Amino acid sequence: MPEPIRVGIVGASPHSWAAAAHLPALVHLGEFAVTAVATTRPDSARTAAGLFGARHAFASADELASHPEVDLVVVSVKVPAHAQVIRAALAAGKHVYAEWPLGVDLAEASALAAAAAAAGVVHAVNLQVYQSPSARFVADLLADGRIGPVESVSMTAAGDPLGGSRIPRSLAWSTEPAAGNNLLTVMGGHALAALERVAGPLADVSAVLANLHDQVAVAETGELIGNRVPGQVALHGRLASGALLSLSVHGGSAAAPGGFAITITGTGGTLTITPADPGHYPGWAAWRVRRRGTDGATTDLPLPDRYRLVPAGVPAGPAAHIAAMYREIAQAINEGRPAHPGFDTAVHFHQTLAAIERAAQTGVRQPLAPPGAARQAPAARDHTGSNVA
Repeated sequence: MPEPIRVGIVGASPHSWAAAAHLPALVHLGEFAVTAVATTRPDSARTAAGLFGARHAFASADELASHPEVDLVVVSVKVPAHAQVIRAALAAGKHVYAEWPLGVDLAEASALAAAAAAAGVVHAVNLQVYQSPSARFVADLLADGRIGPVESVSMTAAGDPLGGSRIPRSLAWSTEPAAGNNLLTVMGGHALAALERVAGPLADVSAVLANLHDQVAVAETGELIGNRVPGQVALHGRLASGALLSLSVHGGSAAAPGGFAITITGTGGTLTITPADPGHYPGWAAWRVRRRGTDGATTDLPLPDRYRLVPAGVPAGPAAHIAAMYREIAQAINEGRPAHPGFDTAVHFHQTLAAIERAAQTGVRQPLAPPGAARQAPAARDHTGSNVA
């Protein structure tokens, strides 16, 4: 078995997303060892290192990325800080795994993808649904013709805690477009990834984006702050297959966090997809899939065991999907191939979001290019620094 891939996590404070989702996955994966953490303050970095069993604690992403005991840099910081951390990792020749969105906008994401390709390292983006066993199962059902040729796909998704009249203090920085972190980019991006994962890419799109609250209240204090990002998203379009698609992402605290419903209609039946555990956030964790035939009979389609690839002990929910993503990264590093979804996939979805914004601004339906083949990067380095043939 290859030596464990040594992981350094930037943004691993004790109450962070990394602590809630990445660390519970990594602790069960023998392919990896967490060796370093970085936060914005030395004291919190030392606390995190103690909690997570990391030997090294840094208050600088540059120091973490350049350390010889780090092979893979995990970018779990606010979106505006992604570029600086990613560039530090690439400059040090390290593999990199970034949260979604990749950048604050299409231009930044494209530049980061080009830099990662030039660096010849494995790069991945945390679009969790790509590793969802339920999503892979539904994609296979459609590919196998279980409901015949698909004619329409519709989805509604909840945007809470973004998009409503209140916002948590921890997300108050998200109310300006330049932050790159809002209902469209985050919830919309994940929803589009889910739809494309199961039914294929969009060919064109029209859209409406609405901001119903030009001021929002900080939930903990009641302070009113300006808000310049959309809180409601509605789009219609066609898939590359010719099927029609509709997506509505609605903000507001009344929406169930992570709630969604997908209906896929074909000539031979309909699939309805909802969260298996409606109270669990986010809803990508596990899906309830039901098929209604042309005779009106409805049956549940349970997830076959062959789709359950996550090691025993990994908590259900985001940690399970992130564990699957880490396994994909490990295989990509050891086999010298790109990981999927990589930064190229992230750019594809940033392009889709930019087209949605243009469609909303102009009222003109926007064509979309199909996802490109993975960019052929230079030979990826394994985690010892050698080139993999």
